[in-house]
Amino acid sequence: MAQLAIITGASTGIGFELAHLAADAGFDLVIAADEPLIESAAADIRAKGVSVTSVEADLSTIDGVDRLLAATNGRPVDLLCANAGRGLGHGFLEQPVAEWRRVVDTNIVGTLYLLQRVLKEMTARNAGRVLVTGSIAGFIPGSFQAVYNGTKAFIDSFTDALRDEIKDSDGVTLTNLMPGPTDTEFFDRAEMDDTSVGTARKDDPAKVARDGWDALMAGKPHIVSGWKNKLQVAAAHVLPASLLAHEHRGMAEPGSDR
Repeated sequence: MAQLAIITGASTGIGFELAHLAADAGFDLVIAADEPLIESAAADIRAKGVSVTSVEADLSTIDGVDRLLAATNGRPVDLLCANAGRGLGHGFLEQPVAEWRRVVDTNIVGTLYLLQRVLKEMTARNAGRVLVTGSIAGFIPGSFQAVYNGTKAFIDSFTDALRDEIKDSDGVTLTNLMPGPTDTEFFDRAEMDDTSVGTARKDDPAKVARDGWDALMAGKPHIVSGWKNKLQVAAAHVLPASLLAHEHRGMAEPGSDR
């Protein structure tokens, strides 16, 4: 029987490209997203001759993650790409509570619950690979994107800590993919189409996914996708937070595309 991979946020963008890479490698797939488009993504991937189960679920909730895991029908998960994420632009004081809370619940709560459930089984049998999609945003105080950047700072830190906690399970790898701005529906969904970063040229999601996949297969702890993003991360380690926040304002403040 083929090995099984779970990939979240797989309807479009990086997750969709990761699902194709997993199919090319011969994995059966359970893919999930919070929109009906996930079924058309599944149909596209099935053309590669692998088994694909699609799950439309709100992965910001415990029930949604449980629905996703139930779709495995008890099969062990050999590979997990925890890629689902949500962004949100504009100033924090203007953001409705329900909207910024959904960012937190998707990027942190749902992701952590999924990781805990899957990694418990992987470490018990000492076998499995996990890729978590973090972001270089986690290194930068994100003016006008403060909640999103804060959640990615949490994920980047949490993944490093968790990797150390499970290091005795040497058959299990945990890789953090940290992309920069990528050409996906992220900025439209986050209502950032009138920002400098929203209208700027972005990285190819297929290239980002390939970088993450190669790092995952090599068992690397983390990968920053793109040389420009690597430079930005390096700068973030030496520049003061106030300067980083001001520079981010220039990219993410509404109307900054003018």
